[in-house]
Amino acid sequence: MVSPILRIGLWLFISAYAGLAVAGETKIRIGVLGDQSGPFSDIGGAGAVLAARMAAADFGGTVLGRPIEVLSGDTQNKPDIAATIARRWFDVEGVDTIVDLPVTSVAMAVQFIGRDRKRVVLQTAAASAELTQKGCSPYSVHWTDDTNALAIGATQAIIANGGRTWFFLTPDYSFGAFMEKAASDVVKSEGGVVVGGTKFPFGTPDYSSYLLTAAGSKAQVFALSTVGGDTLNAMKQAHEFGLTRDGPRIVVFNIFINEVNALGLNASKGLYLTSGFYWDENEKTRAWARRFFEVMKRMPNKTQANTYAAVFHYLRAVKEAGTDDAAAVAAKMRKLVGDYFGKSAHIRNNGRVVYDLTLYETKTPAESKYPWDYLKAVRAIEGERAFGPDTKDCAGDKG
Repeated sequence: MVSPILRIGLWLFISAYAGLAVAGETKIRIGVLGDQSGPFSDIGGAGAVLAARMAAADFGGTVLGRPIEVLSGDTQNKPDIAATIARRWFDVEGVDTIVDLPVTSVAMAVQFIGRDRKRVVLQTAAASAELTQKGCSPYSVHWTDDTNALAIGATQAIIANGGRTWFFLTPDYSFGAFMEKAASDVVKSEGGVVVGGTKFPFGTPDYSSYLLTAAGSKAQVFALSTVGGDTLNAMKQAHEFGLTRDGPRIVVFNIFINEVNALGLNASKGLYLTSGFYWDENEKTRAWARRFFEVMKRMPNKTQANTYAAVFHYLRAVKEAGTDDAAAVAAKMRKLVGDYFGKSAHIRNNGRVVYDLTLYETKTPAESKYPWDYLKAVRAIEGERAFGPDTKDCAGDKG
């Protein structure tokens, strides 16, 4: 039996060794922490890991004379699991920054740990604007099209085209609530009316009762605050009921190109969606997307593109700052103008990345001319307007 004194001595030795290992770390380590096996794995997953590795390779594979290493972890969409991995990565394995982080509760948990440990966190998946409001951290940067930006484009366009009465179908978790609130505010500010709404459990396989409730409201617009598998199931059943043909207008605020691909244009034609990235937007997006396609055999979505942009910008800031110290790097990231696939991007003091977006409409099958030719631009959305006012400054609050 090990004596208490020996046990304490052994623990102190292990702790000191771990501390020395981190302090003497010779690599810049980037941890991609996301859904690798669940309902959001097609949105980030292996594609986000690839995007991070592409950014590291395009940067030259080293920074400050140190090789860049990309790790991956699976949150299983649970905040406690994500928090455990984040603590181990930061405290023991010398990870410098964590990126990806789908699901608001997961993103909030890791952002809190990054603030406590004084490490950079790059939010490229979770879309809640709360990450730069109540959850604001001086060490975090939010690259995702957030709930404010997602709400503005489609909502204003539909109301302008006569869709004044709205019914919300909302998954019963935090992103759904934030998305519904942001969109409802825009509907009301534009002179529209919210006539009702219904909530459903995450991952429900049967949307029939919720869609029938929506149909009974006689609303001109059904608004879905869904993501991932929920979007696919809801849209497939709406198509089966004929709602995508002759019924009310259906809006999915946060739909991804891979979901359009899975649904097919017959089921998804005519959908409005707002996005800062589309693979076929310009020459830079096309060139990068084709390289991504060579490995993944599908075009990248905006989350995967955000991961690439965020990691590249982080590495650039490390180089410019001449250190991997989180405070110095976070400050440098906010000063540098980013290149978001041919568009400029700047970071506010609260960590919100601001770039121009585009309102797209999904094409009809007849309009699509080649594989993955799914979207047509409706209008540009200026970034400062889309992301709302810069209301919180947490850059000087180091926790």
